[in-house]
Amino acid sequence: MHLNMSRQSILIVLALFCTYFIWGSTYLAIRFGIESFPPFLMGGVRFTVAGVVLFFVMRYLGAPMPSKQEWLGAGVVGLLLPAFGNGTVCYVQQTVSSSVAALSIATAPIWMAIFSSIWGHKITAKEWLGIAIGLVGIVLLNLGGSFEGDFMSAFLLIFAAASWSFGSVWGKHLAMPKGLMGAACQMLVGGIALLLVSAYAGESWPKVVSAKSWGALVFLIILGSLIAYSAYQYLLKTVRPLVASSNTFVNPIVAFGVGIWLAGERVSAVEMIALGVILVGVFLVLSVTNNKDI
Repeated sequence: MHLNMSRQSILIVLALFCTYFIWGSTYLAIRFGIESFPPFLMGGVRFTVAGVVLFFVMRYLGAPMPSKQEWLGAGVVGLLLPAFGNGTVCYVQQTVSSSVAALSIATAPIWMAIFSSIWGHKITAKEWLGIAIGLVGIVLLNLGGSFEGDFMSAFLLIFAAASWSFGSVWGKHLAMPKGLMGAACQMLVGGIALLLVSAYAGESWPKVVSAKSWGALVFLIILGSLIAYSAYQYLLKTVRPLVASSNTFVNPIVAFGVGIWLAGERVSAVEMIALGVILVGVFLVLSVTNNKDI
């Protein structure tokens, strides 16, 4: 029993690492990707390819074909997370920077708490404190930086965070394929939905694709989707919703770090202070986790 708990704890730490650091880098990867690809087309290709690959790998490994009810549940989550959530972020990143997008998505734990309460989950005082401190950090980051988007862009990013959070919580109460087959079906449905939106919007495959955009797309498919998205789905099944979504506090930190490293962005003293404040919020949210939670 103790061995199983230790193994599960290691898997949880690895999954959190993936959602913290890989997903924190995907905002810059999206920015690089949409330099050549239209946003919905890029998102559609990303999730469809990842979903198809994971689906056939799981079938090869012996996973059963999902039932109609499981396809329905996975489809709902696929629309709310990859399509509405990530697809909206891709669209808005045409007008806002990668770090601003990551900061706005950091409102997800607030939505997660609200939606979890609908299903009877009690948010502890320490979790609320962690959320509040994390949001103070987000405010500081916005004060120290510049928001280039308009009101509609800000609204769409909040919508993306709410959609992602609602799907994350609702998915725990829906029939879902077992294991990674669930992530495969979600990405497949979400990817196809984005391809349909792309076709409706009149997007077309670019005549010229830069090496940087190709690299970003491959990164998003393999690391951002096959690995990190699957890790996130594991967390949703294993830990409390707020712990699973705590990546939204760390992602802005990673987004800024990657931006400095690869895109020559600069971070002010106020923004550095804000990063520390956000880390305190993450610690408080994570410190609530105990063996009962996992």
